[in-house]
Amino acid sequence: MKKLLKKTLELVLPIVLGGFILYWVYRNFDFAEAKEILLHGTNWWWMLFSLVFGVFAQIFRAWRWRQTLEPLDAFPKKSDCVNAIFISYAASLLIPRIGEVSRCGVLAKYDNVSFAKSLGTVVTERLVDTLTILLITGITVLLQMPIFVTFLHDTGTKIPSLLHLLTSVWFYIVLFCFIGVAVLLYALRKTLFFYERVKGFVLNIWEGVMSLKGVRNIPLFIFYTLAIWGCYFLHFYFTFYCFSFTAHLGIMAALVMFVGGTFAVIVPTPNGAGPWHFAIISMMMLYGVNVTDAGIFALIVHGIQTFLVVLLGICGLVALPLTNRQRK
Repeated sequence: MKKLLKKTLELVLPIVLGGFILYWVYRNFDFAEAKEILLHGTNWWWMLFSLVFGVFAQIFRAWRWRQTLEPLDAFPKKSDCVNAIFISYAASLLIPRIGEVSRCGVLAKYDNVSFAKSLGTVVTERLVDTLTILLITGITVLLQMPIFVTFLHDTGTKIPSLLHLLTSVWFYIVLFCFIGVAVLLYALRKTLFFYERVKGFVLNIWEGVMSLKGVRNIPLFIFYTLAIWGCYFLHFYFTFYCFSFTAHLGIMAALVMFVGGTFAVIVPTPNGAGPWHFAIISMMMLYGVNVTDAGIFALIVHGIQTFLVVLLGICGLVALPLTNRQRK
């Protein structure tokens, strides 16, 4: 019963957290106007163009992942890696961060790749991605420092007084986000503690982590990393041209919002729902977009990009058994 309750909470709490933030952000929102913009005010050619980069971001990630597996004498099919990534993103919509585990399970099933070792390569990937986004963030903050200062002030995360913090709705949203991240880290710690009791598991993970040392083509690895994050950015940036009220925003505005949105999705909610909307709306308002239009942008863009993740996940599930029939 205790385990069932724990699993239920791990599944429900991220949804509740995301739902609470979404409710608060959109509590006085005119959804009829959002529907009108979706049906008659969206440039779908730009939207479809932006989705191409969303697909390639996942493909490049799969190809880079395969590179880190090669030093472990694991050579899964490229198509299996791609489909595993597709599935992992979709799985994370149900349970945040479960995708890292699910993609390793796919390769273990179809390519006989050690689950523990492949999980180690995922850890390596996350470390590389963390360094990359920190570099992007540092450059962006230096170039747009006044915007970030204003954002922190307006959302109540600058600490002028205790009274201001306690009366700021935005502060409580940020607080709940940090609580969500803390709960996620605690769950990961408990999970790793369990795995540590399994003989050889941690050693296999470490071997996977160290696989980066054996990557044969480092320039290609760097290219894949830059391509992944470049595609992520363009996936977001080109959506500006889908709406008349954001088409005038420049590339620097997009970079600021991209960085803010990237950190927002760390919060364990399905696809960052809630925290991502909060970050994008708040930052978009700093560039002169009114709250209604900013809310419409966040709602439509996040909804369509989430649909893409679901669609790719379904494609991955269908393709895997078809492309591996000869192995049965």
